[in-house]
Amino acid sequence: MNQSILFPDLQDWDQQSQTIIFPAQVQGANVECRISLAKLTSLSSATIKPDEQDIESKVLALFDEYRFDIEEEVEALIEQEAFDEQGKVILL
Repeated sequence: MNQSILFPDLQDWDQQSQTIIFPAQVQGANVECRISLAKLTSLSSATIKPDEQDIESKVLALFDEYRFDIEEEVEALIEQEAFDEQGKVILL
């Protein structure tokens, strides 16, 4: 793991965009990262519907379960400088 990229244990569910938002610290700067519900469920083979009751706790638990794999993928994108127009890293 690249020690210049750190992932604090912070994450939030954004219902509107159906993504989990989490930060990465790259050489002291915060980079916003997102993973879509579709990408998260494809990683895990879980089925969570966007209108499911208590979706936030389910997706956050799933994110926590697959966090290491997600962080590895985000780290690779950061190293490739694969940011969007706003400087974010997004896994769709």
